[in-house]
Amino acid sequence: MLKLGIKWLDAVKAIPLAVAMMGSGSLLAAEGDDPWEGFNRTMFRFNDALDRWALKPVAETYKEYTPEFIQTGVHNAYLNMGDGVNLVNNLLQGKVEDAGSDTSRVLFNSTFGVLGLVDVATPMGLQRHEEDFGQTLAVWGLNSGPYLVLPFFGPSTVRDGVGQIPDIFMQPYPYIDNTAVNATLFVGQVVDTRANLLSKEKLITGDRYVFIRNAYLQNREFLSKDGQVEDDF
Repeated sequence: MLKLGIKWLDAVKAIPLAVAMMGSGSLLAAEGDDPWEGFNRTMFRFNDALDRWALKPVAETYKEYTPEFIQTGVHNAYLNMGDGVNLVNNLLQGKVEDAGSDTSRVLFNSTFGVLGLVDVATPMGLQRHEEDFGQTLAVWGLNSGPYLVLPFFGPSTVRDGVGQIPDIFMQPYPYIDNTAVNATLFVGQVVDTRANLLSKEKLITGDRYVFIRNAYLQNREFLSKDGQVEDDF
């Protein structure tokens, strides 16, 4: 279950896309997608407090005192772990060419890249694909359902929340018997992810809940449709 805890950070990843869409007039209010707003806001405040008092200070310390080359290597290694998830979901979505690219990325980065510490695949033209089982369910025709903020897990929808479960088993965590190693890897991934999002927070404006909700929903639509999102204006 450890892997689920990092998913709530996805909303912050979506902030640059949300700002771009806002500039083009495409960031729409999503009240119709949020019938459980009262519950969601309560969970949002809980998650936000956890981040403010625990995750963010640790991430800031890591960012300030860890040499940049170490941060880059750690980040690359965790991305390499995630490429396995991308690979399986591309296969499930019938994207054979993308799955082949993902397979090559994992092989090259895990070997020549020393367990993923060095990203040798991207300079070779093997681009990374961001896929998960929630996107796979969307490709299979399942509607997203209402927006839902889960404690610890964070922003999601009913479909994407269910979709997180299979993704757990596409990661190394369930197959590592050593609890200390498992916990260390997970904590490291959370800190690495949070540290790489620090600069993006400055882009948030207005009601933080509404901004992050809309950013998440827009980003999920963008990913689920492989960027083929129609402009309503």
